[in-house]
Amino acid sequence: MLNSTDKNENTVLNNFDFTEIEEKDPSLSEGHKLIYDREVPFELRLEDSNGPQEVASFEAIRAKILLGGDNSNPSQIRIELSCEKDLFFHFTSDVDEEIFKAMQDNQKLCINFNEYANLTTKLFNNCINEPHSFIAIFIMQKEGTARLDFIQNIEYKFIELLSIDFVNSPDDTVRKQIAFRYNSAKAKVELMQERINTISNIVKIKNPSLLLQIQKAPAKLSTNRN
Repeated sequence: MLNSTDKNENTVLNNFDFTEIEEKDPSLSEGHKLIYDREVPFELRLEDSNGPQEVASFEAIRAKILLGGDNSNPSQIRIELSCEKDLFFHFTSDVDEEIFKAMQDNQKLCINFNEYANLTTKLFNNCINEPHSFIAIFIMQKEGTARLDFIQNIEYKFIELLSIDFVNSPDDTVRKQIAFRYNSAKAKVELMQERINTISNIVKIKNPSLLLQIQKAPAKLSTNRN
């Protein structure tokens, strides 16, 4: 659940059109369509073949779901995972109908391939909205592969709902993603600063004394905090 600060930040950001910036996302370079993009709480584990699993940390992982082909009948469903705290953390899962058939047989799934995107969307949202009942565990291997397990806690038992295999994204993909995230953040700040300057100029003309009060407000807040 969003707190009041998160809601206010989202309301402010919704007033800006970042479409042109987001269209440069390298995730879309192969023609995929982005249908999901949220930060999800993950339990990260590192698995060593010589020993037991170790809990690395609990992190907010950005999960993106992308469709290749037609939305109603996709040819591929891609999931990308990244982390703001570690710019080099980037894993990808590409699933087509053939790969999904193997998942379906191994995990006894009762859905079809065209329902897979909706299922993963639902599970990610469950982990966000009900973190005590739904857990996303990401198990990484040293050679660069990983597995995402969705687990449901029903008080007396943990039930494995779905497992998805991931691979560490190629260095070139990681570099492009880092460059995009930096340029995107820079462009958004510049856009917001431009809007602030425009509003300041309007206020300066209409009500100069009000602008002076607004400019003094941050200094007062800083003094009070100290």
